[in-house]
Amino acid sequence: MSVPSGLSRREMFLKVAMLFNGIVGVVLGVPIVRYLLSPVTRGVKPGYDRWISLGGVDQFPSGQTRLATYRNPVANASDGETADIPCWVRHIDADNFQVFAINCAHLGCPVRWFPQSGLFMCPCHGGVYYQDGSRASGPPERGLFEYPFKIVDGNLHIRAGELPTPGSPIATRGSLITIDLKRPPCAG
Repeated sequence: MSVPSGLSRREMFLKVAMLFNGIVGVVLGVPIVRYLLSPVTRGVKPGYDRWISLGGVDQFPSGQTRLATYRNPVANASDGETADIPCWVRHIDADNFQVFAINCAHLGCPVRWFPQSGLFMCPCHGGVYYQDGSRASGPPERGLFEYPFKIVDGNLHIRAGELPTPGSPIATRGSLITIDLKRPPCAG
């Protein structure tokens, strides 16, 4: 092997080692940079924040609470049945509805509706909610999460894609509690 004049064997191995280290650095750096830039490059999937039909209004009799399901708008083909998301629909009267996420506000276990008592109950830790979704007792610190709804051409639609959770804009919209510090907490 011929070595260019003025380049020793040691310098050649040093340059080859630096080239190898540079290649390894790029190979390791690309995933890290992609991870850091993913919120910018990924964007929002199509259909993430859209209105989904739960069916005709006539499927939900007035004064009753029924279980409904919808397909997650950002589901992949490999998601199968796990992309079908249940929710509770309470038809109050006329065009007034409440649509609750099925998950307990404590740890996310699925709540069940008991029409005899008019309560939602969580089997995991004993969380209980009134028919309007407000907290009745147990460990949850707040009521059930509600989906925004609208009625279009006789069909009930909910805004799906983002599940209502404590930090989400859907859950925090209009749910602030006012506490009167001048009155003792046990005063009725």
